[in-house]
Amino acid sequence: MKLEIINKSGYPNPEYKHLGDSGMDIRTCISSPITLKPLERSLFPTGIYIDIPDGYEIQVRSRSGMALKSGVIVLNTPGTIDSGYRNEIGVILINLSSTEVTINPGDRIAQLVLMKVERVTEFIEVQEFSGNTERNLGGYGSTGMS
Repeated sequence: MKLEIINKSGYPNPEYKHLGDSGMDIRTCISSPITLKPLERSLFPTGIYIDIPDGYEIQVRSRSGMALKSGVIVLNTPGTIDSGYRNEIGVILINLSSTEVTINPGDRIAQLVLMKVERVTEFIEVQEFSGNTERNLGGYGSTGMS
């Protein structure tokens, strides 16, 4: 699929690092390093604008290595960028570690995943569902720990 992009960052476009990757790395577009204190969050600009086709969304997800090594994740994972949004993509990061973490200009801070979206055309109100599942109303730990 081809997407129109405006890149004002001065860094490469979001890109897949390996064949078979579902997420494209996106970089921060900041002029100087930003240090996040423990439990601090901040919105990071990317300088990237993408024309997302109707019927799709882009999900913003944490980078697993960054989460494991530094404790920094995308706060609202997955973040949703709707097809009607045309402004700059921003990434909300939070530092869940017990130490300060510095984000530098051009750091790869998140990944973008293009997803097809189905729209609900109508809700049909019922008193009970017509089919049962193995799980039914079970949830929130209903399968136990071991």
